[in-house]
Amino acid sequence: MDTTTGQSRVVLEVCVDNFTSAIAAEAGGAGRLELCTSLAEGGLTPSVGFLKKVKSQIQIPIFVMIRPRGGDFVYSEEELEIMKEDVQILKKNGADGFVFGILTTVGGIDVINCTKLLSHCLPLPVTFHRAFDLTYDPIEALQQIISIGFNRILTSGQKKTAEEGIELIKSLIENASGRIVIMAGAGVTLHNVSLIVNRSNITEVHGSFRKEIESKMISFKNSEVSMGSTPDEMKIYVTNEDVVRAIVHQLSLPEN
Repeated sequence: MDTTTGQSRVVLEVCVDNFTSAIAAEAGGAGRLELCTSLAEGGLTPSVGFLKKVKSQIQIPIFVMIRPRGGDFVYSEEELEIMKEDVQILKKNGADGFVFGILTTVGGIDVINCTKLLSHCLPLPVTFHRAFDLTYDPIEALQQIISIGFNRILTSGQKKTAEEGIELIKSLIENASGRIVIMAGAGVTLHNVSLIVNRSNITEVHGSFRKEIESKMISFKNSEVSMGSTPDEMKIYVTNEDVVRAIVHQLSLPEN
């Protein structure tokens, strides 16, 4: 905690995939947004219209996900061209930073293609997302990501949750030696955020902090029709402003 201002030095980034969530995240005190679509698939590239609308309504930085599809993080030449084009268009329309990750077929960092795509993002800051957690050697991957020029890594410490991955997160921070920001994400909640921060000395945390709201289509639902693969497509998930506010408060306490 910064005792001179009463504000936490820990940045809370909230990932959002709809407009309502973006507004709620800022209202709750988030320090930054990760903007995407389809959080159910881990987040995909958002539309220009989505970015422009959010940008017109909020003041905090907006980092935009660049991921053309769900699934793995090995991309074809055509997909890489799409990612480059998306960066150029979204950059022109107000993105404050970008989030992406490209891997090789053997679970390494695709240094060549990451370097190429990052060059189109500059001078904006760039985060290497949780594709990092699929790499076979996290310390080698860390060094490569630093060399490429990324500003931060989002990671769960190669475990299902950041709480479970605390030991690797600590090791990454030590090995980074201040050359890159390590941001903890996955399974971060109001109940464990302080533990994660205090045990790892992390300076940034990430999560969606969502709640379920019911669809307005309550008078009729055709149970014979499915529009996708989710079990209940009429449910909508949005950022819980109260939870974000509570986490921000938790991060401002003296022990943090």
